[in-house]
Amino acid sequence: MNGTVRSNVVASQVRLHSEYGGVVPELATREHLRNILPVIRSALDQAGVMLSQVSVVAATQGPGLPAALLAGYTTAQAVAYSLNLPLLAIHHHEAHLYSPWIAGNPPRAAFERFEPNISLIVSGGHTLLVHVTDGLRHRVLGSTLDDAAGECFDKVAKLLALPFPGGPVLDEIAESGNAAAFEFPRSLLHEPHDNFSFSGLKTSVRYFLEKRPKLLGDATSLRDVCASVRAAIVDVLVGKTVRAARRMGVMCITASGGVSANRALRRQLAAECSRHRLRLHLADPAFCTDNAAMVGILAGQKWLAGEPPTPWDAETRPGWPLEQGANGEG
Repeated sequence: MNGTVRSNVVASQVRLHSEYGGVVPELATREHLRNILPVIRSALDQAGVMLSQVSVVAATQGPGLPAALLAGYTTAQAVAYSLNLPLLAIHHHEAHLYSPWIAGNPPRAAFERFEPNISLIVSGGHTLLVHVTDGLRHRVLGSTLDDAAGECFDKVAKLLALPFPGGPVLDEIAESGNAAAFEFPRSLLHEPHDNFSFSGLKTSVRYFLEKRPKLLGDATSLRDVCASVRAAIVDVLVGKTVRAARRMGVMCITASGGVSANRALRRQLAAECSRHRLRLHLADPAFCTDNAAMVGILAGQKWLAGEPPTPWDAETRPGWPLEQGANGEG
């Protein structure tokens, strides 16, 4: 429990879902059930640890796909129960909150450098702005009112006939495009609140393409559309995050979640934080997407802070809001 990540094994399902153009919940659950025990064995082997040496078991309780959550959580319950170990149920988004503090080789949580921050959690299913006031305490400032940023990336990629997973592919193509070639809406960028909305951008791109049916056949135009859409999303994410930090007098910004691996987002956050003399901590690309390391790191901190074990009859919470995390502020 020294905050060091000794292994972090991920079983990817990208190839499985690519032929369907998106995640199929039934297939995802089946793959979880098929892979979970081999992944546990591999993680223990890489860490050089025997199951009998484990002192605490942790697992994501929510939010997420109900059946997939159930596969992982009930396995953790079974392991903890069979070994008479305490179980800590972790909020998935709360784990993302602390993933930017995992760094180094071997990776470890540098919580001694922790400071109050405005945290942007941005993924395929969620876009959140959170004020993390001190260790294990937070308050949600805003969230998406419709599509999350990652969802918008993926849906636009589908409109552009890009392969799955669309968001990273769009990001790659956008690197060689002209972000000023086309103008797309920056929804809610100048509104005084901290909420996000990306459904209008998706609709705007659809209408844009309907009026230009030959555009997708031109490689240069495709690159420019990708770059312009990416700029519209990133401008909103960065603008509202930096504004929240300045408004609240917070001198540190963090970003995590799958979309935080987006290259334009990382560059623009770095540039704006430098301009406003804000410190920036970005989740390492290895810990941007869903991973067990961030769940274990947070569980270790909670256990050291004296958090009691999760009751055995606790069930998964697929729609669990971050504000209702065990240490969230109302």
